[in-house]
Amino acid sequence: MDRDKALSTQQVADILHVSKSTIYNLIRDGELQSYKVGRMLRFTQEDVDNYIQKSKTLRPDGLIRDYSPNDLVLGNSPINKNFIICGQDLILDVLSNYLRMNSIPALRAYIGSYDSLVALYQDKVQVASSHLWDSDSDQYNIAYVRRLLPGIPSVIIHLTCRMQGFYVPMGNPKRISTWSDLARGDICMINREKGAGSRVLIDENLRLLGISCGQINGYYNEASSHLAAASAVSSGQADVAVGIEKMARQVDNIEFVPLKKERYDLVVKKDAFNTPEITNMLSIIRSTEFRKEFGNIGGYDTSEMGTIVAEL
Repeated sequence: MDRDKALSTQQVADILHVSKSTIYNLIRDGELQSYKVGRMLRFTQEDVDNYIQKSKTLRPDGLIRDYSPNDLVLGNSPINKNFIICGQDLILDVLSNYLRMNSIPALRAYIGSYDSLVALYQDKVQVASSHLWDSDSDQYNIAYVRRLLPGIPSVIIHLTCRMQGFYVPMGNPKRISTWSDLARGDICMINREKGAGSRVLIDENLRLLGISCGQINGYYNEASSHLAAASAVSSGQADVAVGIEKMARQVDNIEFVPLKKERYDLVVKKDAFNTPEITNMLSIIRSTEFRKEFGNIGGYDTSEMGTIVAEL
């Protein structure tokens, strides 16, 4: 990505997964830096990166705290002292901001779906996000919630649908289009970390095809986010990666090959369902205002946002 390239308001809104009005509010509040060319607002990539980093590292009286998988595994999160939402999509950052505006000091843990559910089971977080596909049922999340939260009544709440697919170089020179292409000798992939929804999608499809991980060049090379995976393809480090469509629009020199529409859901324990925090969260994601943040920027299907998928 050209870091010296001037970004428009719409481009920054697309990167942050918010509306243009939210960008104007961030500028007004001094949270996002910008400059003017004539009457037009412009941003540098550094301005955007600084905002994202700041939003991850400050405390809830300012912005949000970033918890890693090790924080949660080692017990470094303030259990039962804060309301923590797990997941990596920026839609959850916006949700956390809305909660703080409603006096709920929401924090964020940037970890994958599998680890999110484990952290919820261990009472280290209050909300887990999940996009884990079960090939036996061709359903998302329900089977994994049952397995990873055994004996714990839980509620799955739909947040959005996203498209998963291949990131490939511009023009798709190696004509990569199917899961079986990953086993070709002329292709090197970059994988996602264990527990990520994209990694589970890859592994489930390879299992169905009878392809072992040892047959795939680059299988053990891992990226920790959709952005890192897409950037690896853009820079020529890999021929292909798997991730969400939205990120393909934010990284130069790559194309997106759609493969699977996924459901991205939130999971809470049933005994916490009527707490003020969860009640406020549901009100926010069911609101017209919140849906508008994501309904017009592409990459998100918000038509079922806030519906109850299952009570287990």
